[in-house]
Amino acid sequence: MAGSGLDGWSGRVDQPEDASTRRWHQWVRAPEAGAASGVALLGFACDEGVRRNHGRVGAAEGPAALRRMLSNLPTLDEVPLYDAGTVACTDGDLEGAQARYADAMAALLDAGHFVVGLGGGHEIAFASYQGLAQSLGLQRPRVAIVNIDAHFDLRKQEQGSSGTPFLQAIEHARSIGLPLQYLAYGISAAANTRVLFDTADALGVHYVCDDALGVWELPARLDELKAKLAEVDVVYLTIDIDGLPHAMAPGVSAPAARGVPMEVVEPLLDVIAASGKLRLMDVAELSPPLDRDNVTARVAARLIHRVTHAAMRVRC
Repeated sequence: MAGSGLDGWSGRVDQPEDASTRRWHQWVRAPEAGAASGVALLGFACDEGVRRNHGRVGAAEGPAALRRMLSNLPTLDEVPLYDAGTVACTDGDLEGAQARYADAMAALLDAGHFVVGLGGGHEIAFASYQGLAQSLGLQRPRVAIVNIDAHFDLRKQEQGSSGTPFLQAIEHARSIGLPLQYLAYGISAAANTRVLFDTADALGVHYVCDDALGVWELPARLDELKAKLAEVDVVYLTIDIDGLPHAMAPGVSAPAARGVPMEVVEPLLDVIAASGKLRLMDVAELSPPLDRDNVTARVAARLIHRVTHAAMRVRC
């Protein structure tokens, strides 16, 4: 076993030790000023949003678990891979942690990296959006947030939480004149109240429920997604791992009774990556204390591995 020397990265070393046998733990490095652009990982160790949303805590351990599961995955190309560390929320100041994460995200985007957020609860989404908005500065491209999730996360609350990020993003975008579309895939009628559906309709959210995302419906859904992405310039992808079936993702704050299977999720992600417009992504709601045999962490790592390779292949 060996690793890059960065915290959390270690794993198997195969022979001959060259590019054909290389794994992520052998390739990942800390980012440096002026380094070539590549994939940059940024952790958000935070449970505060889940706690405020009355969910099962544990997501603060997500970034460490994801690094462990990513460590042994093979590198499929020569794209640089960086670990930019973790922003932690340890004092209940969610807003402060989100601001620090957004600053770090913006700096990585400004450096030309494709940034992958390692959550953390889904409050990471408002922080990721803030980082993107900060990086865009005075630019006003058409932006889409694509969320794979059983929940809308459009709650209206006095305090931000894991249930509010997309309402916060929509309201912020409107306040600065940033064109923003919110596309939600996997919404569960059993996990969202009527007011959340009404809110989504009033805001013009495009959503597809989990029972309309079967394998038979997939070709039409992929065409629909391609058409939606053709209308925008920049895409931010966020994956709430509780949007997958419970058997595949048991270690989450709010397990799905149905969820969207990998046979559907992965083609959706392929379309998003192939658009050439994807600038950042994150994975949220992995809760290692609730996981079983690291099943959920392995699934999340697989999705990150798939999307980063596909997105960078388009860039190159």
